[in-house]
Amino acid sequence: MKENIAIMAGGDSGEYEVSILSANNVAADLDKNLYNLYLIVARQGKWIFTQDNTAYEIDKTDFSLTIGNRKITFDAAFIIIHGTPGENGLLQGYFDMLGIKYTGCSALTSAVTFDKAVCNEVVRNFNIVNVAKNIACFKTNTLDLRTIIDHIGFPAFVKPSQGGSSLATFKVNNAVELHHAITAAFEVDNKVLIEQFIKGRELTCGVFNDEAFPVTEIVTDREFFDYDAKYKGLSNEITPANIPDKLKENIQQTSKQIYQRLGCKGVCRVDFIYDVQDNTLFFLEINTVPGQSPQSIIPQQVRAMGKTTQWLYNAMLSEL
Repeated sequence: MKENIAIMAGGDSGEYEVSILSANNVAADLDKNLYNLYLIVARQGKWIFTQDNTAYEIDKTDFSLTIGNRKITFDAAFIIIHGTPGENGLLQGYFDMLGIKYTGCSALTSAVTFDKAVCNEVVRNFNIVNVAKNIACFKTNTLDLRTIIDHIGFPAFVKPSQGGSSLATFKVNNAVELHHAITAAFEVDNKVLIEQFIKGRELTCGVFNDEAFPVTEIVTDREFFDYDAKYKGLSNEITPANIPDKLKENIQQTSKQIYQRLGCKGVCRVDFIYDVQDNTLFFLEINTVPGQSPQSIIPQQVRAMGKTTQWLYNAMLSEL
């Protein structure tokens, strides 16, 4: 008997469109002989399934769907919401309370990894990789610029502590730019991370269970791998990266250790900066719901392994 699977997409962040693109890719690849698929789009508190141009709203009391006289319940959810509520633990906690299985990390792991300031401190304490100097600034208790500058220096990055796709992320070089960047980042999140700039090569590695994927290098002519570089074709992603075997093995091993120690599940992507001059690897962040559009990095890495995204997405469901 086929299982009913809810593919959760959309969300309330600036990554809404990216999530829809990822969800359509996932839906196309899942095995229709095993699963009845329902694409549920979350937006501003409503979760909607659309069929034959008719919208049906999910009953959140039991996560069910009623179409005509038929009530549909779900065996599992495939979470592909980038940002809130799918990447920060809120949706995971809801499914936990209802006893519904879901792909990806637990509510706790999702919450910890989604907050960059918290995740940086946790990973720093693992003592397995370098983490750049950073300081968190709260909207209700803003630090003075001199304190930030003395601790971090310039250049620096300013970004929402809870956000993705490099939205409201800025590279700053002086106090005026720092002030404007913090103000802009506070429009997205009440907690802002100011981080030391590390000059180097940007490298990233996917992990699924105990398997590390090929490493990708991200090359862009822009100041950094921002939203336009990610989604408007303004970057070149090289998979597998042209790096020494020793560095590749270090990145893959470190990615697996971070994944395991954070208690991750499903597929995640760990981002790094490699300081070539000092031969030093720095952890940037971990993405627990990475993009799954055809041009996204994880699908690129899966193809470089000689596998398909069909293998990946069906394996994610079959292990639940």
